[in-house]
Amino acid sequence: MINPLPSYVWYQDMADFAEGISDERAGRRLERAIRGKGAFRHFKDELHEEYPELLPSGTRSMTTARIVARCSGLPTSPFVDHDTIDRFAVEHPDPDLP
Repeated sequence: MINPLPSYVWYQDMADFAEGISDERAGRRLERAIRGKGAFRHFKDELHEEYPELLPSGTRSMTTARIVARCSGLPTSPFVDHDTIDRFAVEHPDPDLP
């Protein structure tokens, strides 16, 4: 059985995205959105309502990070080849953030 990623990994994806974008105002608003209870919902709402132009970059960035994080934590088996995971990470770098 593969366990889901812990919420702190998803939270860090949001924090990294907010910190990495070039629009400082948007970054500050997204950082504020993830403080406290309801961080995931507030982050999503802020993106959709205020910064929809950031959605494609955010989605690609966070999806790639989750795939690599999830696969890197799997034990070696006939179904998990860590060289393939490493190659995936190289072939799918985090996109440039706006």
